[in-house]
Amino acid sequence: MKAVILAGGKGTRLRPFTYAIPKPLMPIGEQPIIEIILRQLKNNGFNDIIISTGYKENLIRMFLNGADKKYGLNIKYSNENEPLGTVGSLSLIRDELNEDFILMNGDTLCTVNYNELMKYHKKSNNMATITLCKKDIKIDFGVVQLEGNNNIVNYIEKPTHSYFVSIGVYVFKPDVLKYIPDGRLDFPDLVKILIKNNEKVGGYIFDGYWQDIGRSEDYMKANEEFEKIYEKFGICEK
Repeated sequence: MKAVILAGGKGTRLRPFTYAIPKPLMPIGEQPIIEIILRQLKNNGFNDIIISTGYKENLIRMFLNGADKKYGLNIKYSNENEPLGTVGSLSLIRDELNEDFILMNGDTLCTVNYNELMKYHKKSNNMATITLCKKDIKIDFGVVQLEGNNNIVNYIEKPTHSYFVSIGVYVFKPDVLKYIPDGRLDFPDLVKILIKNNEKVGGYIFDGYWQDIGRSEDYMKANEEFEKIYEKFGICEK
């Protein structure tokens, strides 16, 4: 099976760390997050990996030199000369994407079983499947509802709202490429294009561990939690 890892972003929210190294090489425990991802994919039956690079791509290539033999993977690279957005880079590798494939961010720390995700996608016959996690957002204030001439009709103290959010892991049919032009395109815009064209876009609800490491405090939290739940990541040697 095939997976594309997006590893070209600048990681601006993690500066100053990412002034020196790209975000996929940020260490979680004793290894960079992209190495954790590669090991997860391998243990879930994904052998063909394309890494889409951009920012500091030479460092990513240097670090992963020999990873193909180490993990028994077929690893290829596709470099963006200019930022193409979260899905625009797929236009550079059209010829490589001739089967259903996973697309994921190169900083995704989660315990998703990618094999089960692919099975769900195929069974659902989706053009695109988005992995979703339920997120509770607490408002630390009293919230009022207004009607008419600023009449308060309800008052809710510190409410919590629940949403299903994307964790940055997607599955596509290869036919999705006909909706991706040459040039820049971001994932939310692609989803809107697919819906407008009556293509089936589905969600895969995931209730395991997921931590966004976009901010410094989230990155530190991920490091604190990783060793405690290491076995859940499916990267133990088989």
